[in-house]
Amino acid sequence: MTTTTPTPAPAATAKISVQEVSKTFPLRGEDFVALDRVSLDIADNEFVTVVGPSGCGKSTLMNVLAGLEEPTSGRALVDGKDVAGPGPDRGVIFQQYALFPWLTVRKNVEFGLKVAGLPAAERRERAEHFIRLVGLDQFADALPKMLSGGMKQRCAIARAYAVDPSILLMDEPFGALDALTRVTLQEQLLETWSREKRTVMFITHDVDEAVFLANRVVVMAARPGRIYDVVDVGLPYPRTEEVRLSPEFARLRNRVWHSVYHQTPALNAQEG
Repeated sequence: MTTTTPTPAPAATAKISVQEVSKTFPLRGEDFVALDRVSLDIADNEFVTVVGPSGCGKSTLMNVLAGLEEPTSGRALVDGKDVAGPGPDRGVIFQQYALFPWLTVRKNVEFGLKVAGLPAAERRERAEHFIRLVGLDQFADALPKMLSGGMKQRCAIARAYAVDPSILLMDEPFGALDALTRVTLQEQLLETWSREKRTVMFITHDVDEAVFLANRVVVMAARPGRIYDVVDVGLPYPRTEEVRLSPEFARLRNRVWHSVYHQTPALNAQEG
């Protein structure tokens, strides 16, 4: 297979710009290369999914953009400025829900707003807006222990949206959910994204999920972690069950599947 080098967006229009980023970790007295000269631009309001085999550096890339890890070399930029730690412009959602178990749904969603110093009335108004947006208005006063897994993840999404980040970084947020709940939340996430536009980078192991959500699918290869292929997804929004069952969806899914699971262990795709 001939791999495809991603075509970066012009630097002036890139919301996120990853430039020749490498990341190494010490492992048994040697350097383990988690990322090897990764370059990728993501435009404002673009929805990009990242898929690849275990150990390909997906989560490491997200952690660099979140400011939780520093690159060993290269640069990660948001709005043209180097990432220098976590910031309110980037909301991060992990597979684990990370809700405060002693706080209600409303209080969980309000938490970041309280830290930011917003007045109580404004916190409540913003929290209720996003609680309604994710369909949890009937559970606003419930504790997390009363929620299903899917409802907890919707609460985490509402909390991330409430602080008004321009970027959402999502690391396998639906990975622990059953298939039906997962499909439902995919559709709800796209509905929320269509109303409250954000730039999204969404990490997943699920090829169908990657294609269903994205404007572009970034396929990564492991050892060392690098970009192997980038697939443009020209499917229309809103993404419905009809879209999921279409021949074009099947074609794109097959291409991404082949890129993920039939990678040629050859030269770094970014070296040509």
